[in-house]
Amino acid sequence: MSQTERYLDLPLEDVIGDRFGRYSKYIIQERALPDARDGLKPVQRRILYAMYRDGNTADKPFRKSAKTVGNVIGNYHPHGDSSVYDAMIRMSQEWKVRNLLVDMHGNNGSIDGDPPAAMRYTEARLSKISAELLRDIDKETVDYIPNFDDSEDEPVVLPAMFPNLLVNGSTGISAGYATDIPPHHLSEIIDGVIMQMEKPQTTLEDLMTVIKGPDFPTGGIVQGIDGIKQAYRTGKGKVIVRAKTEVEELRGGRQQITITEIPYEVVKANLVKKMDELRFDKKVDGIAEVRDDTDRTGLRIVVELKKEADAKAILHYLFKNTDLQVTYNFNMVAIHNKTPKLMGLQPLIQAYIDHQKEVATRRAQYDLKKAKDRQHIVKGLIKAISILDEVIATIRSSKDKKDAKENLIREYDFSEAQAEAIVTLQLYRLTNTDITTLEEEAAELERRIHELEAILGSEKKLITVIKKGLQSVKKQFADPRRTVIKEEIEEIKINMDVLVASEDVMVTVTEEGYVKRTSIRSYTASNGEPPGMKEGDRLLDRFEMNTTDTLLLFTKLGSYLYVPVHHLPDIRWKDNGQHIANLVSVDRDDCILRAMPVKEFSESESLLFITKNGMAKRSQLSLYQAQRFSKPLMALKLKADDEVVSVMRTDGKKELFIATHLGYGLWFDEEEISLVGQRAAGVKAINLKDDDKVVDAFTFEPEDKVDLFIVTHRGAVKKMPLSEFDKSSRAKRGLVMLRELKSNAHRVIGCRRVSKETLIEILTEKGQQETIDPSAYRMSDRYSNGSFAIDSAQAGSVTEVRQTKREASE
Repeated sequence: MSQTERYLDLPLEDVIGDRFGRYSKYIIQERALPDARDGLKPVQRRILYAMYRDGNTADKPFRKSAKTVGNVIGNYHPHGDSSVYDAMIRMSQEWKVRNLLVDMHGNNGSIDGDPPAAMRYTEARLSKISAELLRDIDKETVDYIPNFDDSEDEPVVLPAMFPNLLVNGSTGISAGYATDIPPHHLSEIIDGVIMQMEKPQTTLEDLMTVIKGPDFPTGGIVQGIDGIKQAYRTGKGKVIVRAKTEVEELRGGRQQITITEIPYEVVKANLVKKMDELRFDKKVDGIAEVRDDTDRTGLRIVVELKKEADAKAILHYLFKNTDLQVTYNFNMVAIHNKTPKLMGLQPLIQAYIDHQKEVATRRAQYDLKKAKDRQHIVKGLIKAISILDEVIATIRSSKDKKDAKENLIREYDFSEAQAEAIVTLQLYRLTNTDITTLEEEAAELERRIHELEAILGSEKKLITVIKKGLQSVKKQFADPRRTVIKEEIEEIKINMDVLVASEDVMVTVTEEGYVKRTSIRSYTASNGEPPGMKEGDRLLDRFEMNTTDTLLLFTKLGSYLYVPVHHLPDIRWKDNGQHIANLVSVDRDDCILRAMPVKEFSESESLLFITKNGMAKRSQLSLYQAQRFSKPLMALKLKADDEVVSVMRTDGKKELFIATHLGYGLWFDEEEISLVGQRAAGVKAINLKDDDKVVDAFTFEPEDKVDLFIVTHRGAVKKMPLSEFDKSSRAKRGLVMLRELKSNAHRVIGCRRVSKETLIEILTEKGQQETIDPSAYRMSDRYSNGSFAIDSAQAGSVTEVRQTKREASE
């Protein structure tokens, strides 16, 4: 063979596509999804069949799990032992499976998510109800296929004498498909199957009179009949699953919440931990203790409350913020006719009925063949006994067994099978009484053959047989329903005022976005030291607030973060805060511009935004009260290259001054900016030259005496009164604040309103920092360029201007 012939020149996507297609088909059909007929995935079916074949059944002693796992791997399922053992464990966990398929001795895990003991320690056997899945498998009721090494055969599907898929549910993820079928109540499902089988025109509404909804092994309360109905109709739908809770009165006027059932698939230990974290982090006030009192008598979680606590409000908070209430999404996908299919309740039941009809037919055919074979033998024996002496003489005169058989066939017209039965007959059977026994058996066989032929000849009789089998399973295994179904989904209303402990705290926000709240005690003990911060970080602001207040953080890209103070981490004054991204997801390129404490979102107050491109927007503060605040919210609409320069809280009656980079100042009434909605863009505040931008803006009362302090990029500073300007109106260019120079003109970096307490900090590009006291400077007019506070030739250009307050002690 030449080198060129040995290789196929194929595009990679074709090869990958083909291989992935084959892999997906295998995963879907042979691993992750259950069969619509017996409700089992291949690994589960192989485990049950291997245990059955090995005689590891409910009426025999327990046997080491490792032995079963070895059998399954060696004979049917050539995969890892952990995948087999995990599947076996799940079928034995009473908090996962509504009707256990495997009984286990030893540690098989727990509802707290503890791992099971290794398979060498545990023992298992089939449960009683598993026998119903395998019943009559030896009567050729199902097809067999060769196993992976063709050494023996395994069943394609189990006979399944009860609708296991709906009773025990299933969950799995394959390639392109996933499934989530909840467990149901055995008795209800069987009633539903019988109803649909006897009356094929049954509607979903009829079925739902007997099948109320899911019945989880862990109990709980399911809310939302509409969700159940939609899931049963389409295969997809969602319901709310809520824990069973009760508020108990204790002595001394205190209360406690006891939880006795939790939602399906919730890990109890994680739930208890989460509830305790809410208590520890003071996210909710009123919880004294959370403890797990579960013992062998049953599940019990206790949430002890403080004396004045509102039990209902706390319970609602726990429902909303923990897994005490979860959403369950139906996604009823099963393998039907070798294809994954999203199926509603009726198609699933129909798939089971069709399977049962086939199983019952094949069983009847098998029994009929056996009965006819036996009838033939019995007839031969009766005939032989009636001519016993001649038969004995013939046998005695024969050479051997083969010769004897041939002689009997030739002389008395017996068939091969009858002759075999006669020559192997034991002598004690030749008593007189035996003929009556044989005649009774012949009559019984005749009756049985008629019965089986009738079943095979009539659909109605076939259905009666299936129904009888289902009713016997129901009688033997039905137990009370565990999950309560409620029609409506209860809306959870949380009044945070009741739940948050009212406590005065110090709130700090740094420029890099680190936030915290600190108890007043910790703050006082610090003796005026600055709060703990990362190196190089600076304090943006600090406020004395209450835990019932809200902190609004505005960013330069036009978003705002809504942070209830009680959500802030409670950290000591001298320790670093936590980054705001831990509470609210923040854009990497964004940064916090302004922090604002809000006690109440009143309609009389408004927020005024000024942007770099000279836009102004004013909206009512009340519009900024948020219900959901896990991500940044829009404060105003910005154009692509714009950003916020200033955010002010006003009453709408103030006056506004705007300063620009090229040295223009504009003074007008705030009322000129009309109120707009929260997400609006606003109006033009100042008419800028092409290469100009807004650097500062502030508001003041009409009667205020206002002094401005200007800092330029060359390190020059000057102080001047607002009276140097004429009051104008919105969208004008404004008046110059500096004398224009032919070369190296001054550019404004900051323009602040100053008082006797104000100090100004100047930062340069080379990292030099200078603190200036504006009160030491004389007033200037609009046409001077002030005096140099720093030498920009040495220190570099000024990059930032900050305003601080003189400490009271200075």
